Amino acid sequence: MRITPSRRRTLRGSTAAVAATALVALGAAPALADEPEPDLGVGTIAPIKGVQAGSAFSTPLTFLNKGTEEVPVSYVTYAVSPGLQADETYKNCSYYTIPSHDEIPDEQVAACKIDQPLKPGVVYGTEKPLSLKALDSALNDDLRVTIGVTEPDPDSGDTGADEPVPGTGDPLTLVEKGPATDADRANHPESAASADVTAANTADFALTGAELKGEVGDKVTATVKFANKGPARVQGTIDQSVTTVDVRIPKGTSVVKAGGYCDAVTETHYRCGTSQSWVDVDGGESYPFVLRIDKAVGRTTGEVSFSGQERPFDRNAANDTAQIVIDTGKGSDTSGSSGSSGSTGGTGGSSSTGGSDTTGGTSGTGGSGSSGGSAGTGGSTTGGATPQTGGNLAATGSDSTAPLAGMAAAAVAAGGGIVWAVRRRSAARGN
Repeated sequence: MRITPSRRRTLRGSTAAVAATALVALGAAPALADEPEPDLGVGTIAPIKGVQAGSAFSTPLTFLNKGTEEVPVSYVTYAVSPGLQADETYKNCSYYTIPSHDEIPDEQVAACKIDQPLKPGVVYGTEKPLSLKALDSALNDDLRVTIGVTEPDPDSGDTGADEPVPGTGDPLTLVEKGPATDADRANHPESAASADVTAANTADFALTGAELKGEVGDKVTATVKFANKGPARVQGTIDQSVTTVDVRIPKGTSVVKAGGYCDAVTETHYRCGTSQSWVDVDGGESYPFVLRIDKAVGRTTGEVSFSGQERPFDRNAANDTAQIVIDTGKGSDTSGSSGSSGSTGGTGGSSSTGGSDTTGGTSGTGGSGSSGGSAGTGGSTTGGATPQTGGNLAATGSDSTAPLAGMAAAAVAAGGGIVWAVRRRSAARGN
C-alpha cells in the first residue's frame, strides 16, 4: 500500500526544477571568498508518550554551535502535526499553518528569531521547556525542530501557508548549559530533530455495507463506506494507506466498475486503500461498486472487513465488518460464500441463466471490472484532505481473467499485500 514516487504531487517536481536551476546559476557565479559555514545542531528529542488528549505538556530543547565562529543571530523553527498546537506563544515567534501537500499532512509552524549570539562549542537550551498542547483529536502525532541562520519564509515553495501571526508571550530565549563534550556533539548530529508524540486516546474505525434489490441483467451500485468516528484523528505511515478494506462480491453478481482506490485480488475479491496516509475525525472513504446481477440466486451476500494494519486504538469491534446484501429475485437462498450455482437445481429458470452467469463472471467481469476508470467515484469522503493536483491511483482492474489471476498470485506471494498509489481527492474528481 505504498505510494509510488511517480504519483507525488507536482509540487515536489517543481521544487526540484527550481533547485536545479539554482545550482546551475550557482555554478556559473564567481566563487566567493571562503567563509566558514555555520554548523548548528538540534539535540535529540526523546519520544513523548502517554500524553492526555486535551492537556498541555512540555519538552526541553537543546542546541549546539558546532562550528568555529560565533553565530550572531539564528532561527529556531518548530512544527507540529494536526493533533497538537502551541500551548503558549512567544513574541519573537511567528505562527502559521501549512496545509497538506506532497502526501504530508497539515502542520502548525512557529518560526522564532533568536537574537542572541551562539558561541562555538557551547550547548544552549531553552530557558523553559517548549510548551505544547494535545488536542482532543491527538493520537499519534509528531514534533519537528530545526535551527538555522536563514529566516524561514512561509511563502517559499508555494506551500499555501496562511498569513503568519506574531506571538504575544515572553520571548523564546536560550541559555548556556556549558561547553560541549564529545557526547554532546554526537547528540546534536543535524540541524533538525523530530520526536513522536503519542496520546492516550482511541479512534473507532467503522464499516457499512449496502442492501439492494434487482433482477437478472440489472446493474446496481453497492457503496461500501469506511469512516473514522473518532475521537482521535489517525496518522498512519507516510506514503501508505491508513487502513485496508477487503470487499468480497456477492455470489451471482459480477463487477462492472470497482470503487476508487481498490485493486482486484480475484474476480470476487477486492482490496481497497485510502486517499491519504491519515484520516481525520468523521473522515473516511466511500467505495462504490457497480455490480451486474448475472443469476437469480435469491438473497445473496458479500462480506466487507478490515485487514492489514493493526488498530490498537480501535476498541470497538462491533462495526469492523459489514455486508453487501442483494435480493436477486427467485432462486434458492445463499449466504455469501456458502452458496453455489449448483445448488439451484430446483429453479429450472435460473439454471438457464447460469450459462450467462458463467460468461459474465469470467471475461465479462474482467473486461468491466477495471477500477482504473472509476477515478470519478474515488474522491469520496476523506475528511480534511486538501484538494491536490496530480497523482492518480494505479490501474486497479483487469481486462481479462489472466491478469486477475496474476494479481492474485502476486498477492499471495507478497503475503496478501497489495501496493497502492494513494492519490489526492481532486485527482479522483478530475479523472
